[in-house]
Amino acid sequence: MDLTFTAIEDSAYIQLDSIKVQNRTQGGEYMIYWPDTTLTLEITPGDLLLLIGYSTGYPVGVNMINQVNRQFRLFPNYPNPVKDQSTISLYIPEKGTINIMITDMQGRVVISSDWQLENGNHSFRFYPGGGNFFVLTARWNGISQSIKVMTTELNPRKKCIIDYIGKDKVLTRLKATLLRSGFVMQESGILDAPNTDETYIFQFATNIPCPGTPNVTYEGKVYNTIQIYSQCWLKENLNVGTMILEYQDMTDNGIIEKYCYNNESDSCMKYGGLYQWDETMQYNTQQGTQGICPQGWHIPTDEEFKVLEGAVDSLYGIGDSQWNINGFYRGYDAGKNLKTIVGWISGGNGTDLFGFSGLPGGSSGFGFGGNGHIGSWWSSTNVSTSNAWERYLYYYSHGIFRQHYLKETGLSVRCVRDY
Repeated sequence: MDLTFTAIEDSAYIQLDSIKVQNRTQGGEYMIYWPDTTLTLEITPGDLLLLIGYSTGYPVGVNMINQVNRQFRLFPNYPNPVKDQSTISLYIPEKGTINIMITDMQGRVVISSDWQLENGNHSFRFYPGGGNFFVLTARWNGISQSIKVMTTELNPRKKCIIDYIGKDKVLTRLKATLLRSGFVMQESGILDAPNTDETYIFQFATNIPCPGTPNVTYEGKVYNTIQIYSQCWLKENLNVGTMILEYQDMTDNGIIEKYCYNNESDSCMKYGGLYQWDETMQYNTQQGTQGICPQGWHIPTDEEFKVLEGAVDSLYGIGDSQWNINGFYRGYDAGKNLKTIVGWISGGNGTDLFGFSGLPGGSSGFGFGGNGHIGSWWSSTNVSTSNAWERYLYYYSHGIFRQHYLKETGLSVRCVRDY
């Protein structure tokens, strides 16, 4: 397979710094760098490729640069959950005193230590000892940041210890790290299972209406669109079909059926409908199917959600193994960046940095629940006869939860445009 890459802006060609190709089916990763533009590799027919383009230039359509400028940062520990030890990194823009305080589940301070450090990136090693949950807070120059640390093993005979490893020569990678005034490194991902030579055009604009398709009229309702790099999403949850009561199962009767939270039609107007997986898919188990989406759009796959997550997270990029984790909150701030700026309880609002506008619409299944707390969406990727992959955002987490869930549960639905 010969893969040719190009990028344009206002009909003018612009430089791609590099392109990474991951075979998501067979495994393997390939990289090419400018000025090379063609990659030849062997694949098996049907292999799903993740193509990640990297470009240096001015940010388009989003003011991310101000979010990640060289400022004090405490990065997520790795690994997390922790078995016996974990590495913690932080960045300070100027010389100063760093205080690291660790508290346990009961709020007791188990460690409080000060270090006088030069500007730059610094690493520490944490040994959790007894306990299975800690909050680590780093303070510099009156600014505090915290991370949650979970452990998988409990050893009450050991004490918590934190050691300074040293100063790193290279700043911990932020995807949009400031390179020089006004310039950022950007990445954009495309999924495809090619069967011919292909030319791929990466989209680096974001938080704008999808070019050429600012909105879609579907079943009497106008939906706005949002471009998030190379993906085009509907900006609102689907609200299509006839409302039925929560205790009724949806059936393959040729009529799209929906639940509205608390059986109130106004809830569907605000949050969109809630749909069982089979109804969402219109009784088709092929991932990426149109389902209840408009023509030219489809129910996002598990892999397409991973691309979205990597695109909006400020630390873990597209194709990072972080997004393969199951049953845990993933990412650094992807969930926060997808949530709306209002509507979440207890200070759980997001930044909506990319215009996705994720709402806490709750779910149905053995009763309604989670309104204001949870926003959850079906993927089109099947797991078993009873389960499929879903995503959900929670009010107290900046991450995104990935799990397979019971198909009879009613969840929200978003649509992504066909490539």
